[in-house]
Amino acid sequence: MQGQNNDLFLSILAILGFVISFANAEIHHHEFVVEAKPVKRLCRTHNIITVNGKFPGPILTVRNGDTLVIKVLNRARYNVTLHWHGIRQLRTPWADGPEYVTQCPIQPGASYTYRFTIEDQEGTLWWHAHSKWLRATVYGALAILPKQGSLYPFRQPNHEVPLILGEWWDRDIISVLRQAIFTGAAPNASDAYTINGQPGDVYRCSNKGTFRVSVNSGETVLLRVINAALNQQLFFTVANHQLTVVGVDAIYHKPFATRVIMLGPGQTTDVLLTANQQPARYYMAARAYASARGVPFDNTTTTGILEYKTAKGGSSSAARPLLPRLPAFNDTATATAFENQLRSIPSEAAKVPNNIDHSLFFTVGLGFVNCNPGPRCQGPNNTRFAASMNNVSFVLPRTSLLQAYYNNIPGIFTTDFPPVPPVQFNYTGNVPRSLWQPRFGTKLYKLSFGSTVQIVLQDTGIFVTEDHPIHLHGYHFFIVGQGFGNFNPQTDPARFNLVDPPVRNTIDVPVGGWAVIRFVADNPGVWLFHCHIDAHLTWGLGMAFLVENGKGELQTVEPPPADLPQC
Repeated sequence: MQGQNNDLFLSILAILGFVISFANAEIHHHEFVVEAKPVKRLCRTHNIITVNGKFPGPILTVRNGDTLVIKVLNRARYNVTLHWHGIRQLRTPWADGPEYVTQCPIQPGASYTYRFTIEDQEGTLWWHAHSKWLRATVYGALAILPKQGSLYPFRQPNHEVPLILGEWWDRDIISVLRQAIFTGAAPNASDAYTINGQPGDVYRCSNKGTFRVSVNSGETVLLRVINAALNQQLFFTVANHQLTVVGVDAIYHKPFATRVIMLGPGQTTDVLLTANQQPARYYMAARAYASARGVPFDNTTTTGILEYKTAKGGSSSAARPLLPRLPAFNDTATATAFENQLRSIPSEAAKVPNNIDHSLFFTVGLGFVNCNPGPRCQGPNNTRFAASMNNVSFVLPRTSLLQAYYNNIPGIFTTDFPPVPPVQFNYTGNVPRSLWQPRFGTKLYKLSFGSTVQIVLQDTGIFVTEDHPIHLHGYHFFIVGQGFGNFNPQTDPARFNLVDPPVRNTIDVPVGGWAVIRFVADNPGVWLFHCHIDAHLTWGLGMAFLVENGKGELQTVEPPPADLPQC
């Protein structure tokens, strides 16, 4: 009887805790106005698309368990959608945001309200446009704090600072996109990188706007670092300071110290920095990790300034800040060493699926489309670039995939995406010319609700091997293995980390190598799985998963909102 009473008491405490937690949750209402605004960078002024006239856009600071209601008014001249990168969107796939996947775009003059609740997620995420290449300037930080009464699982910082790394073009970004589509060639590289929208004082006409972080000696700062770059992986470091990584992609990880971090487009990293150096001014800096050999890229460096308050007014404040030593642009060893240090905490590691229902193998990489030489064929050897997974180049439909599925609209997609490549070959070696040209289609792969999934992601060398940041909407996943060369199904699984693998929503598949991810398909909907280099997605490097229950339904999904845009 005593044991039963204890069990009852514990159950009541658990229920009370849930009720109190729910009662403390807040609903955050925001209005985002998407509009053009003149902005001056690198000595020139031109119009960019912004949210509420800000670049970067508004910072959203919420708590685990809170709900966001964001009304988007499109006053720009382009269609637009917003994606809440890394939010799982449990029961609310309509709010995920990629155009023609979960919604039709918001047309100029129209509006749409995104509604979703953050469930069991803490750390740093971000939001960005998911239509054409508007995310070059339409993005902002999303900081998720612990629930009221809870603390971080690491030492409490004195300050928190979002640092959004981006790319800047001295041209209208839609013009850059249109030129690339017209020619079939690679897009023009960016003219600068940015930290919180500012190139930094090593660029022309950029000294005044350089982003600064002020600290007192001895203070600890939580830097929420986000790579919002359109097409480029980036190294980041702070001169003379050690960084302690405590989380990535809104998942806490085992802390470790490092001098440099690497982020692929879409990834976030939370680091603690202690102001324990001589009071002075120190550069924070980022530059490219460019893994594709012989491919042009922006080889410049963006900077911000970490400034000790006690250094203000002294001789050190007038001196040029100390510039950190950054890895070489092709330093794959440093990028790999950083990735290999990531380890999940026990509460996450316990969720690693072991019995696999769907064992998939996806090749990822670039290819070519043959065409007659001319102004529209300026890719290598008079071709046009294409990209694919398993030799299928993804084509966005003219209506939303989720809406088409929900409303039983035929002819929009098929569910025959191949689980393995159509032909086995030396993926990272010399690829037969017959495999250079992919097929085009809007193909989904169907997963049953609750099934376990393993995907081998294999880089290919049809054009060039390259590090690909692959993002899965609606989920985070375990990275159980990575390596270089071709994945060997007989020997490589023996090296899988099933004890404390890192957890992410975006993985950088190693250049000329492979990565293996696992997850449980516990979130019904239609979810895009794609390279987060926007040029690659435009060329077709993506696919989508359809997760449904055994009755062919989207289990537990809420009905579409009344203001959901129509195509």
